[in-house]
Amino acid sequence: MSGSEFRDRSVLVTGASRGIGLAVAERFAALGARVGLVSSTEQRLKEAAAGIPGTHHAVAADLTDPRECARAVDEIAAALGPIDVLVSCAGALHRDFVEDVSLEDFERSYRLHVGAGLWLTQRVLPGMRERGYGRIVLVSSELGLIGGPSYASYCTSKWALVGLAEVLHHELAGSGVRACAVCPGDVSTDQLREELEWGPTGGAALEKAMDPERVAGAIVRAAAGSKPVVVVDRPHLRAAFALMGGPRRLRLAVVRDAYKGLLRERASVSPPGGSPPPTGEAPTQTQTQTPNT
Repeated sequence: MSGSEFRDRSVLVTGASRGIGLAVAERFAALGARVGLVSSTEQRLKEAAAGIPGTHHAVAADLTDPRECARAVDEIAAALGPIDVLVSCAGALHRDFVEDVSLEDFERSYRLHVGAGLWLTQRVLPGMRERGYGRIVLVSSELGLIGGPSYASYCTSKWALVGLAEVLHHELAGSGVRACAVCPGDVSTDQLREELEWGPTGGAALEKAMDPERVAGAIVRAAAGSKPVVVVDRPHLRAAFALMGGPRRLRLAVVRDAYKGLLRERASVSPPGGSPPPTGEAPTQTQTQTPNT
């Protein structure tokens, strides 16, 4: 993909110390992007960053904390320049039946998936709007499109990510900024191994699961595309999810038509950089900065 639209862009990838997130960071780096890697595990993150070619910067942060999300964005932007592409890939899976969901597990799942996706987006979006370019990819799951027994807290948060992506799809129309949710099937990662140790998953066996590199390629293509939701799996399963999801384009068109007056009104009164940050927060990164090499 020589001449990629991502060459010399600043890309922030969370969950970047292993699995899908690391594969995504490697893929963008290979396309000539400046890559910011974010993960909660500092030592593993350092080891991952050591293998990334080109200009990159790593930040360890607890993405369940909105202040840490802001810090991660600001440190990556200071090192690499304003964020052009956000891939929110950090995640954790704790299998639980509805009766067994604990407050701690539910809050962690929701904060790490939906909270981080929202807070990171809030931090990068004003600058993207101001520059008229941005790509936001929220990595959900096929379990963000169906309800899987024994995945109560996981499904709840992954469904919410798809909803957030569709909200952004409407709110960003015409801005030059695009957002989507990517929903992979089973991927050969440590997370899948842990799932299988817990019990049957209803999905693919480990040896038949997709490798992270395949999913990373799909995420890069999704960032370059315009679909609000992308399913990554074998062709017959993609077709099955398309059937179960119904005519998504028709649904999106109906929603957009219902809210077109509101969206026009907001576009007419919003400043170029979007809504101001909540009181007490530092200003969002918008200015042009020179990358550190």
